[in-house]
Amino acid sequence: MIMPMVLTARQLAAGGFSMSEGEGAPVVCRLRPEELFQFGPMLGIPDRVIEESGRGGPSKLESHDGFDFLMLNVPDHQDLSAPCRQSSIYFRKGLLVFTGGEDPLLDGILSEEEGRERPIPTLLLTYFDRLTGGDFSALEGLEEEIEDLEDALITKKKDNCIREIIELRKKLRVLHRYYEQLSSLLEAMEENSNGLLDKKALRFVHLLAGRADRLCGNVRSLRDYVTQVREAYQAQVDISLNSLMKLFTVVTTIFLPLSLIAGWYGMNFPMPEYRWALGYPVVICVSVAVVVVCILLFKKKKWL
Repeated sequence: MIMPMVLTARQLAAGGFSMSEGEGAPVVCRLRPEELFQFGPMLGIPDRVIEESGRGGPSKLESHDGFDFLMLNVPDHQDLSAPCRQSSIYFRKGLLVFTGGEDPLLDGILSEEEGRERPIPTLLLTYFDRLTGGDFSALEGLEEEIEDLEDALITKKKDNCIREIIELRKKLRVLHRYYEQLSSLLEAMEENSNGLLDKKALRFVHLLAGRADRLCGNVRSLRDYVTQVREAYQAQVDISLNSLMKLFTVVTTIFLPLSLIAGWYGMNFPMPEYRWALGYPVVICVSVAVVVVCILLFKKKKWL
């Protein structure tokens, strides 16, 4: 097995390096988008691929005659509200080119693989393995965040959780789109229409595709969980509103007889009670008695 060469843009520029498919040692490059425009033709990468890599787009795999072209949109698990990191991968026999901005994960892998005799497909699959290897732990963190929100709703430590629910739904939407596209990409890679992967690599791709599918399923479960929390919150809001309306109805009902008494004695007709010395105190006592009886009746019925 020939040891692959890991080359940077500086090494490409300094060495006047050029290659064509099937010649020399396998080459792995890590380039920025502007460097791909400069050195892509030197590496034998088609112009259309170079232009599409610069435009970006959703995660996908395109299999062409003799090479694969991959686009990746990787979210930042530490800040899912931030824009996804866009990168592209050009892969053919003897050449693997990563194009994108800062990627500590890829830099670490290339540093580890330097000097090791491993086939290029293994390095590519190692990148996909590391890309999703710790994502189950990240999803567990999101699940704990949802559980804490649910506990806060149940214990009434928070009165308004709609902002947190919206933020969680946005995060899960980003992750669901990412894992769904990644799963489709790996399934397309598993078809191996170009024959660039051997049986061992295809088995690994199958495992990675299964992992991406499980991650996508976990995200769907978390989305359902957030929906349940939102429904529980809405039910709590409805219960609070119903309790408030019930209180207003009870208060209105208690004082409705008093309104009747006030309306009765507000009529411009001479009434016998007007000439009775105890008429005014009796009306007051009757009004108080009506209020007390209503309150006792509502308490007995558990309406109050």
